[in-house]
Amino acid sequence: SGVCNALSLEIKASPKVRAFVGEQALLKCSFKSSSPITESLQVDWTYRPLTGGQMETIFHYQSVPHPTTGGRFKDRIFWVGNVANGDASIAILSPVLSDNGTFICSVKNPPDVYHNIPQTVLVVTERGLAFQLSSAALLSILVFLPSALVVILLLVRMGRKFRVLKEKGKCGYKKSSIEVSDEPEPSDTAGCGGKLKQWCLNCVDTDEEDPY
Repeated sequence: SGVCNALSLEIKASPKVRAFVGEQALLKCSFKSSSPITESLQVDWTYRPLTGGQMETIFHYQSVPHPTTGGRFKDRIFWVGNVANGDASIAILSPVLSDNGTFICSVKNPPDVYHNIPQTVLVVTERGLAFQLSSAALLSILVFLPSALVVILLLVRMGRKFRVLKEKGKCGYKKSSIEVSDEPEPSDTAGCGGKLKQWCLNCVDTDEEDPY
């Protein structure tokens, strides 16, 4: 029973936090304790650089915040938590690339002093670098964009051609109607009369042209 009570303090922290140079970085940490929150509660934040090395305490809280008075985080760490709500978060002002590393949030609320040890990896980058495209993404865009433009142009051209053919079809239909009404086809009788008339004319021409 005593072991279960000792392990009843649970801590949660973001496994990875991204931040930009010069902009505030928030390191979230929350906890749950089976014991009532008292003035004996302690919060400690420790840090290990990305290049490795020993862990160093950069922040301590007990009733009031106690930021570090030296080192790389001097005057740059602020308490933004609220222990009454189970919040033990801190903020880092003006982060730099050398701040990249592992942060550990530790909470002790006697008699609950044992807990899990979640780690938060801070990744600080230049804001401009965050918007740079990888070579693969850039290649995909260079290949996809021209293809998309060609497809769009083809669709537009096909649409215009379809409209032109449609208009021509309408005009052709109207013209055929007019031609049928204005120029009716000659009947078989008119055709025979025309042929007879032409034959007579040929006979007259022949008689005038033959010498006596």
